[in-house]
Amino acid sequence: MKEGELDAVDRHILYYLQQDARATSSTDIAEKLGLSSSTVRTRLNKLEDSGVIRGYHIDIDYDLAGYPLYTKIICTAPVPQRDELANEARDIRGVTAVREIMTGERNVYVNAIGRDHDDLNRISKELDAIGLRIVDEQLIRDEYVCPYHGFLDEDSEPIDEDSDT
Repeated sequence: MKEGELDAVDRHILYYLQQDARATSSTDIAEKLGLSSSTVRTRLNKLEDSGVIRGYHIDIDYDLAGYPLYTKIICTAPVPQRDELANEARDIRGVTAVREIMTGERNVYVNAIGRDHDDLNRISKELDAIGLRIVDEQLIRDEYVCPYHGFLDEDSEPIDEDSDT
């Protein structure tokens, strides 16, 4: 597999893992694709080793876990410091995700959770203290993650059992 060149088997594997990686085995995927389990395991190993699959993450309902407030904090960072500040933001208690944006003034998005408004205020103050300027805060009601259906596009070439590479 060359960087950025996934074939139909790789794309289908990614699609099925996105649906529920925890409850999906290589045998399950192999059955859906008409392949052997060893072929799917080999492909998974290559996808992991190449960095295409960066990890298997849990989807937490923070409200049910006792953190009813979920917010997106939109910040501005000086471009030369953007990656450093984004990484620092990840260490703040309550921050669940940080996204760097390549264009515009709003170039760092921080997702955070809290039990109450005091938690969210503390997080905002800590973001400010490390050098991020807060532009906007959005209280999120819920967020839904879904698999990318483009992995199963109509232009996918047929799956070939003999193609382990």
